[in-house]
Amino acid sequence: MTRAQKSDLSVSTTLAEFIDTQALPGTGLAPDAFWAGFSRLVHEMAPRNAALLEKRAEIQGQIDAWHRARAGQAHDGAAYRAFLSDIGYLVPEGPDFEIETENVDPEIAHVPGPQLVVPITNARYALNAANARWGSLYDALYGTDAMGDLPQGKGYDADRGARVIAWGRKHLDQVVPLADGSWADVASLSVTDGVLAPALRDPSQFAGYNDGPQGLAEVFLRINGLLIDLVIDRDHQIGKQDKAGIADILLESALSAIMDCEDSVACVDAEDKVGAYANWLGLMKGDLSEEVAKGGETFTRVLNDDVVFTAPDGEQVTHKGRALMLIRNVGHLMTNPAILMKDGGEIPEGLMDAVVTVLIAMHDLSRAGGNSTKGSVYVVKPKMHGPEEVAFADEIFTRVEGLLGLPLNTVKLGIMDEERRTSANLKECIRAAKSRVAFINTGFLDRTGDEIHTSMEAGPMLPKGEMKSTPWITSYEDRNVDIGLACGLRGRAQIGKGMWAMPDLMQAMLEQKIGHPKSGANCAWVPSPTAATLHATHYHHVDVLARQEELAAAGPRGTLDDLLTIPVMEGRNLSEDEVTAEIENNAQGILGYVVRWVDAGIGCSKVPDINDVGLMEDRATCRISSQALANWLHHGLISPDQVEAAMQKMAAKVDAQNAGDPTYRAMAPGFNSVAYQAAKDLVFAGRVQPSGYTEPVLHARRLELKAS
Repeated sequence: MTRAQKSDLSVSTTLAEFIDTQALPGTGLAPDAFWAGFSRLVHEMAPRNAALLEKRAEIQGQIDAWHRARAGQAHDGAAYRAFLSDIGYLVPEGPDFEIETENVDPEIAHVPGPQLVVPITNARYALNAANARWGSLYDALYGTDAMGDLPQGKGYDADRGARVIAWGRKHLDQVVPLADGSWADVASLSVTDGVLAPALRDPSQFAGYNDGPQGLAEVFLRINGLLIDLVIDRDHQIGKQDKAGIADILLESALSAIMDCEDSVACVDAEDKVGAYANWLGLMKGDLSEEVAKGGETFTRVLNDDVVFTAPDGEQVTHKGRALMLIRNVGHLMTNPAILMKDGGEIPEGLMDAVVTVLIAMHDLSRAGGNSTKGSVYVVKPKMHGPEEVAFADEIFTRVEGLLGLPLNTVKLGIMDEERRTSANLKECIRAAKSRVAFINTGFLDRTGDEIHTSMEAGPMLPKGEMKSTPWITSYEDRNVDIGLACGLRGRAQIGKGMWAMPDLMQAMLEQKIGHPKSGANCAWVPSPTAATLHATHYHHVDVLARQEELAAAGPRGTLDDLLTIPVMEGRNLSEDEVTAEIENNAQGILGYVVRWVDAGIGCSKVPDINDVGLMEDRATCRISSQALANWLHHGLISPDQVEAAMQKMAAKVDAQNAGDPTYRAMAPGFNSVAYQAAKDLVFAGRVQPSGYTEPVLHARRLELKAS
């Protein structure tokens, strides 16, 4: 790797040239001053970053020793909680307060809806996610199992189309009902003097319309802040068969999208980081494009334009055509060889992300009609352990704002509540960033991985699938919402819930994921634009802001004692078949994900599980599986030979599942590939990985493969 000297930083020429020739021009920042300030920030903050990581390890060592000293004894919850307070794992809770975040876009503060998370390294996915602000309900129903079955054959199935239309009309009856009759009976729509006919039960739900060459072309309706666009076209294949001429029902779907530099990508060096940063720059400048081949045709995908229509009072309305974009930086743990500090050490990657992604976002702040209408930059920060680390992140962004000449608190912070020490101290974590926090959420998989690792010495843990029925997880989900509401997030910030991981099972998602808005969460993660459109129907049925009022009035639910309940298998004996099934399930999941990460640099994709059901896998799913096996190994519930046999068996299965990929490198029968060794490392060295994270192993093995 060739390097350029930039102040006291030794920077990969690939990254240095990107920043100097693409990121900096147009910001008004002089390169020499930027690099000098960047260097100062890094050299002052990096030692503090390292000290926080050392504190993590010290606390973990104390917890491990506490459990080892009490091996074989009944767990004493009161003594455990007191011990956690003594070592600073639990911090004193201060007085009640409300956050003070200002200049928050309505998609964050006021309008609940679906949220996408997408790897920023894939331009096509990033554009799809940004453009998923609007989606076709008809396409989402027709092309998935949402109605209970999948489409058959290649041609248009008129009977299935009629079922789709009936589903859509029923939904309109439920969420935007007419004053009289059913939407199924409407023969025509018209707007006269700003009044829609037929009339709505609640006339205020009529948001506007557009005329076309043949008359009324679009009718916009509103429910719980979300728009519905009835597209009228009697010449369209669907519209000409529809008595009202409705060719489609477009739903405002993914209100926000997290462009991810972390769990869903495989960025291990300067080349990878520049790929991620370049796509973010294209999004922030509004000029990102990608050539797409589909259905035998090639076209250029770009960001959608805004939606314009006429309000009932005759005024022109311009409404966002794209999701509000957040950027997820990496956490405090990892370093990256893209930049070396003056002592030769690698830069903390989180510091690099903070500076470069906010620098890039300045291009959006300087243009009209861009991402944020409030002049804000939204950065999601994962994997923070407790209030001290959140305060450190807050200070990082204060320093970044100073470096870049931005007003204080331009950067809004998203706090991922996915580590146990953060969950246990959530109120104080929010307080630590009370002037910039705009997002908290729960993430079951990472949170479970940390649950297992934190209590590794307490005993063998329950099987992975049984975790969701334990007291700590219920308390975790409830407390996240309740504490967020008590800290004043309503009307200022998002309270989010985790991913629906089965992108092919949309009927099940429609049945189950309505629980997220009912829980008081004003956003929840979905795996695709299609899923976002279907999930949007849940926000039509549930007035989340009203639900938040109910929950706030009812008072707190989950308790800290429940949250600190350790999910060990007390008095539980598993059969040999149950043990084997658990080993093989975890081994297959690890291998299926890791082989793509290490060999192909794919950080997130739909990976077939052991039953050949496609699941969205990222590092969080890998973390829980590897920690689960590491825990059972450590306590002698399973043997290394059992795990090795299961991994070899599952390697062959994963090879078979990828047989259609000509670029795939098989793991069996040699079992000596870099990817296979990485999977073994995650399990057999899982107990000693910091916080049970997968990144150190994956990055090292990916770099090894790239070097070869």
